[in-house]
Amino acid sequence: MNQIPHPCIYVRLRKQVRLPLGSSIRLRDIARVLADPHQEEILLNLELERPERNDGNLIVIDTLQVISVIKQRFPMAQVEVIGEPHVLVEMIVKERKPSLLLFAVVWLLLFFGAGLTIMNFHADVSMPAVQVRIVEMITGQRDEHPYLFQGAYSIGIGFGMIIFFNHLFKKKWNEEPTPLEVEMFLYQENLNQYVVAEEYKRMGEQVDKEKGEKPF
Repeated sequence: MNQIPHPCIYVRLRKQVRLPLGSSIRLRDIARVLADPHQEEILLNLELERPERNDGNLIVIDTLQVISVIKQRFPMAQVEVIGEPHVLVEMIVKERKPSLLLFAVVWLLLFFGAGLTIMNFHADVSMPAVQVRIVEMITGQRDEHPYLFQGAYSIGIGFGMIIFFNHLFKKKWNEEPTPLEVEMFLYQENLNQYVVAEEYKRMGEQVDKEKGEKPF
């Protein structure tokens, strides 16, 4: 007699998601699911965790927790997890309206900070003397204050920065990521790895503590 194969459920976890603070974490929030049509809606609504405020704003959900919840609802199903072994859930508060005063203060700090950095660099490499010598080589006359050359040089620095960062306000010249976007991506990746490692460490310590409290 042929046995009826058990239904197979395919789950693909996302890498990172953001949810409003205080909401429960359901399977539809953190994963894509492929299953029988009559099972799929039930699976998507499965509640994995209901975070409390003292749990922090970063929560790690791993594959074992997902499989355990699915198995409780469909004991005979075969669960195949594809992709990431865990998902990092960031619980966010309602975004506030940005402060124009704070934006102006930060903008001024960055503007003058970058300007001072460039001027200090030029002073270290004796750029004024170099510019005077370049103008003398081009024109044949020595000018101790080549303002025209220095103005063109300053404008060239600005255009060079725009081309290098591939960004002007919200305008991008092409679809390539800017160096700043790449650095922010790498920083976020390292931060996520650290949070996940710390969460697994905390979970392991909690399990060891529970084992130690059990009577022999």
